[in-house]
Amino acid sequence: MNESKLRCVSLVAVAALLLAAPACGGGGSSRGNDRWVTTQDTTVDIDWDAIGKAYKSAEGPEDFENKVNEIYTGSEIISVAVHDTDAKTQEIVGFFDRDTDGKVTDSEKIFTLKRNIVDGNSAEYQIRGHGGYSSYHSPMFTILAGAATGYMLARVFSPSYSPMYSQRYVTPTSRHAALTSHRDGYRQKNPAKFNNTSKSSKTGKSYGKKGGGFGGGRSSPSPRRPTSRSRGGGRFGITRRAPRRIRLEA
Repeated sequence: MNESKLRCVSLVAVAALLLAAPACGGGGSSRGNDRWVTTQDTTVDIDWDAIGKAYKSAEGPEDFENKVNEIYTGSEIISVAVHDTDAKTQEIVGFFDRDTDGKVTDSEKIFTLKRNIVDGNSAEYQIRGHGGYSSYHSPMFTILAGAATGYMLARVFSPSYSPMYSQRYVTPTSRHAALTSHRDGYRQKNPAKFNNTSKSSKTGKSYGKKGGGFGGGRSSPSPRRPTSRSRGGGRFGITRRAPRRIRLEA
């Protein structure tokens, strides 16, 4: 076999190995069998500012899970687990209960919202993402008495306050059908919010995996198109008028 034929055979063999490598290596990811990775909804953006507002206005866990599923634009239902870990601290976990066992596992977690009572006049909360949303970590938000509009949070400022969820509340699997129906009805009434459900936010904010450690919900200015001026202009890009043509009469 001459040198040119040998070189051609070698190139064909290398190309075959390159094409076969992804199939054999499973994409090279150590998390290839992780159910979080295989679900398509990990690409769905979440409006973290809206999650915080939903918490402040929620009347209770069921109202909060309704609001969260209105915000989430993916196809899965988000369940919540609410637990008062002590007299001042409450932890809420949003998760995909894929195996419908009513238990929170690390691979199912979407976010954790942790609230602490500072004193009788103020509390604070913080949200952090998990899994595909792990890059989001909010600053500590302060809530003053009177600023919370929902009973779930406003009641912590009552002199007679005592924790209600020392025994953890978890969204019952029997509520999934009701949550789906509620969410579908909300989307039908608000179609403009769900025209582009997988990638972008209608508010121009950066959320989900694209959010930074702080301020992931801040607005990003839209780029402006350069406008031409009818006269003058700057040093660069001066717009010139075409010379006028004068018709001479015979």
